[in-house]
Amino acid sequence: MATENPFNSILKTLEKPGGGEFGKYYSLPALDDPRIDKLPYSIKILLESAIRNCDEFQVKSKDVEKIIDWENTSPKQVEIPFKPARVLLQDFTGVPAVVDLACMRDAMNNLGGNSNKINPLVPVDLVIDHSVQVDVARSENAVQANMELEFKRNKERFAFLKWGSNAFDNMLVVPPGSGIVHQVNLEYLGRVVFNTNGVLYPDSVVGTDSHTTMIDGLGVAGWGVGGIEAEAAMLGQPMSMVLPGVVGFKLLGKLRNGVTATDLVLTVTQMLRKHGVVGKFVEFYGEGMRELSLADRATIANMSPEYGATMGFFPVDHVTLQYLRLTGRSDETIAMIESYLRANKMFVDYSEPQTEKVYSTYLDLKLEDVEPCISGPKRPHDRVPLKEMKADWHACLDNRVGFKGFAIPKESQNKVAKFSFRGTPAELRHGDVVIAAITSCTNTSNPSVMLGAALVAKKACELGLEVKPWIKTSLAPGSGVVTKYLQKSGLQKYLNQLGFHIVGYGCTTCIGNSGDIDESVASAISENDMVAAAVLSGNRNFEGRVHPLTRANYLASPPLVVAYALAGTVDIDFVTEPIGTAKDGKEIFFKDIWPSSEEVATVVHSSVLPDMFKATYEAITKGNPMWNQLSVPSSTLYSWDPTSTYIHEPPYFKGMTMSPPGPHGVKDAYCLLNLGDSITTDHISPAGSIHKDSPAAKYLMEHGVDRRDFNSYGSRRGNDEIMARGTFANIRIVNKLLKGEVGPKTIHIPTGEKLSVYDVAMRYKAAGQDTIILAGVEYGSGSSRDWAAKGPVLLGVKAVIAKSFERIHRSNLVGMGIIPLCFKAGEDADTLGLTGHERYTIDLPNTVSEIRPGQDVTVATDCGKSFTCTVRFDTEVELAYFNHGGILQYVIRNLIGSKQ
Repeated sequence: MATENPFNSILKTLEKPGGGEFGKYYSLPALDDPRIDKLPYSIKILLESAIRNCDEFQVKSKDVEKIIDWENTSPKQVEIPFKPARVLLQDFTGVPAVVDLACMRDAMNNLGGNSNKINPLVPVDLVIDHSVQVDVARSENAVQANMELEFKRNKERFAFLKWGSNAFDNMLVVPPGSGIVHQVNLEYLGRVVFNTNGVLYPDSVVGTDSHTTMIDGLGVAGWGVGGIEAEAAMLGQPMSMVLPGVVGFKLLGKLRNGVTATDLVLTVTQMLRKHGVVGKFVEFYGEGMRELSLADRATIANMSPEYGATMGFFPVDHVTLQYLRLTGRSDETIAMIESYLRANKMFVDYSEPQTEKVYSTYLDLKLEDVEPCISGPKRPHDRVPLKEMKADWHACLDNRVGFKGFAIPKESQNKVAKFSFRGTPAELRHGDVVIAAITSCTNTSNPSVMLGAALVAKKACELGLEVKPWIKTSLAPGSGVVTKYLQKSGLQKYLNQLGFHIVGYGCTTCIGNSGDIDESVASAISENDMVAAAVLSGNRNFEGRVHPLTRANYLASPPLVVAYALAGTVDIDFVTEPIGTAKDGKEIFFKDIWPSSEEVATVVHSSVLPDMFKATYEAITKGNPMWNQLSVPSSTLYSWDPTSTYIHEPPYFKGMTMSPPGPHGVKDAYCLLNLGDSITTDHISPAGSIHKDSPAAKYLMEHGVDRRDFNSYGSRRGNDEIMARGTFANIRIVNKLLKGEVGPKTIHIPTGEKLSVYDVAMRYKAAGQDTIILAGVEYGSGSSRDWAAKGPVLLGVKAVIAKSFERIHRSNLVGMGIIPLCFKAGEDADTLGLTGHERYTIDLPNTVSEIRPGQDVTVATDCGKSFTCTVRFDTEVELAYFNHGGILQYVIRNLIGSKQ
């Protein structure tokens, strides 16, 4: 049972400078422990949370001691509980979270509990950053047209979320049209320091999107979790996490003229990927921090999933306070934040001597060494210096198929595909750009690169340069503020002139919502097997993600996106080759259109103003006409519509009883898929378009949905029937059972038939046969997509055996009751001679008390081969979830059991 907090003796009063008090706070200095002074700032946030929530039940004094002794305990992979200050839900991931909450109310009701007790116990911010399909004609009214289209397509989903905002306490829903979730979090939702009922404490957040880490640039500890974990945190469950190591990343000097924040982040991403930071915090420090704007910091923090860290943290300093002022936070709030953090020794003041913290490992970077670069063609950490791009591209054409190769025969590399574009003769070569997108996420938070892109457009337009008409250009800012400062600067018109009209404020090309490219261009690519290119300013360029027909996808800064759109190809050396021809016939080079750092800084200073942020976010509380007109029921239990193709009651709680089902092994399971390395959540559960020949498309057509209204997998995340059929539906997935064929199919082992993954899974399920999945390293990397765990459960998958797992995805598998197992070092399916045609038995004890986190188990096959794997239940809490059949079932039984 919970007891009084044993740390109440260090509860102090924080006085206001002019008299009065801000509130009470748990004082870390009052513990008078020299170990605390050496702790990284990010670890101090975990420590404060443990102290404040200590009740000797969910959080114990020994947990606090583990964190204080971080220098000694972190290398030992010890487990600690963490209660974040709030939870952040994004539209797509928010819908299944609200669906699950509604289902939990039903289940609670059916089991005789008080269903109204299912409410978020910590603040929940849900941002509807509607996903914009770039399929509306690019023009001045694209934003309004896309909003109308989104409301037409997603009215049911939006209405469901509006119902949730009324039905559940402690939930704020930010209406569509405000901006992308990470940016709204940074500019508006981020508290930095909370004051709840007179108690002050640091803001911390877990979000259902891996790019929640953007908030770390503001000194708020935040990272992505699966929707399943987020729901448990909302319901007051402490998150069980391994106390992380912290990589200290020292920044020195300043960036050279013309080098962008994107160049810096791609360099940092490559360095950290090479260093190895999976499961760790990265904390930035050093004199170079003074030179990094908050937007630059947020750009680096937002790429944490791409370099593999849990978060990339920037402690609060004077730059943070300046940004809070810029974005319209009140003077009193800023004073409270600074006073609290100084009192608790969590503020960095560069005017004072700096005591270097103790870190697990160290890296450093001289900012002047950063050079212009892009990343690709298939992974965000494959950085290419701009000066080497042409040579690297030709190497990619030569190389065998892989992350850096397309295996185009030498005689075909100069092929020209001729086609007619709207009556005009046109040509396409390998490397030609067909999509150029300044897309939401990390870079569109940053005024320096956004206004830098606008300056490139201005110089290009004045010289008479144009973008080829068949290149699909778009601009999707992360915030409505961007529109205001682009207009204030007078530069938006030049972006428009080149086709970079604003299409909306939400996920676009980066998540696969690039829309269709012109049919003549698509035919030219397909019929001639051309390696067409996309250049985008997003975070991710995994194969098949941006567009099915762009095999080469490069991440670049917004100014470089404009430059490559003008060049029309990635097969160019910007130093020696002209980017185009001026009106007077003179050759124009990259240097002729590239703005200096001083030019950019001048425009930023004059164009980005506090009133813009205030005006943008005042609209959040007022909503917009389309949102305000949505009519929703007032009931606390949701009335499910069995005919809906958007919101559907999932089967997770069907037949649930008060007794936990206990752990399960796996007997004589078939292999559903035999996969290689770097299988992403995009491969497992795509969020983009629904292919016309897929099982999901068939289901929609059977339910009377026209193809033009299919929408995306992301927008239909509230319907388990669609998402189960979309599991492993990525057109680029490589399944070794198909022996070289690419696509979302597999072999039904008993009959040898080749069918869609969904159809094979349903055959096994109907026959009462378990299935498993074989995989390589980094299984589940990419976006933190809960459907990548929920989908396999619905397909009947009982276990995944991989060489290694991405952090969030492994946790999600556990949360859904799937067993994650790791091959022993040096072993995998290939070295063990496994083809996937075997049947697999995993023998687990019958009681959870006999299973230990990280224990070894034997996997036996019907062909006589046996091998040892490590069970990746990493904590006792995860074992408890497995015992209950999943994390949500565990929460319901605990709520009823505690008579809450």
